[in-house]
Amino acid sequence: MPVKTVWTREDDIRGGYYRPQFLHRIEAALDAKGRPTAWKHGIVGQSILAGTPFEALMVKNGVDITSVEGVVDSPYLENVPDRFVSVHSPKTQVPVLWWRSVGNTHTAFAMESMLDELAHAGGRDPLEFRAELLADKPRHLRALRTAAEKGGWGKALPKGHALGLAMHESFGSIIAQAAEVSIDEDKSIRVHKVSCAVDCGTAVNPLSVEAQIQGSIAFGLSAVLYSEVTLKNGRVEQSNFHDYKVARSPDMPEVTVHILESDAKMGGIGEPAVAPLSAAVANAVYALTKQRLRSLPLRLA
Repeated sequence: MPVKTVWTREDDIRGGYYRPQFLHRIEAALDAKGRPTAWKHGIVGQSILAGTPFEALMVKNGVDITSVEGVVDSPYLENVPDRFVSVHSPKTQVPVLWWRSVGNTHTAFAMESMLDELAHAGGRDPLEFRAELLADKPRHLRALRTAAEKGGWGKALPKGHALGLAMHESFGSIIAQAAEVSIDEDKSIRVHKVSCAVDCGTAVNPLSVEAQIQGSIAFGLSAVLYSEVTLKNGRVEQSNFHDYKVARSPDMPEVTVHILESDAKMGGIGEPAVAPLSAAVANAVYALTKQRLRSLPLRLA
């Protein structure tokens, strides 16, 4: 007779593979007009390809391409005169593998958070600051402006609400998001709406595209606001949903998806919308509180 074997939730959380921990340090210089002229970017994190069949193909000269994707190919940096990106891949005993949107989960957060900081440091509107850097990138610029417009950028919002922007390209698709957030009395962050603009080339099945975007927001929101794995004495401390919180139905924001007509090469759609969500929410929190949150999950002091 058939036998079904299933890990318990505790076994799964304490004995599986984990999203690798990454640290970014970015230094940038602005000219008199507030435009970036130099970008120095250090990335430290465990390689997810080391020890896998993909290592021979995707790790070159000690560089795991998934550790730097979203930075070395960022459209924002193409016209920055002086830029330097380095990666350090320490080895630990924690087993790691890819997580939905792979390296873009952390590079999008770092890039879009820093761009927002630079905009504010230069006294610039975050949308127009990004738009200037994307002047020769019409697909990226159209997605960014669409998400901002549909999200209500520049318009009056309900009292205690603010918008944050982020745009990121991964897997051949461009995703821009405008997140509307507020802060509850207990200082928890509530995401009310996420406006998404999508350029994935030809959208063969628009309903599937919309569903994947909505699912990506639901999935990503857990990591942005709640889910955290910590280790003590070499053991994962969390065990089940009581101490490893995930987003639930009441936490789900209203998600609008705007698919842009495009004749570009078809890209992926199952993962890209996860990447920019963290920065969009963090940038909205900054607009509302002037507190810059630089680690995930996002928590106000």
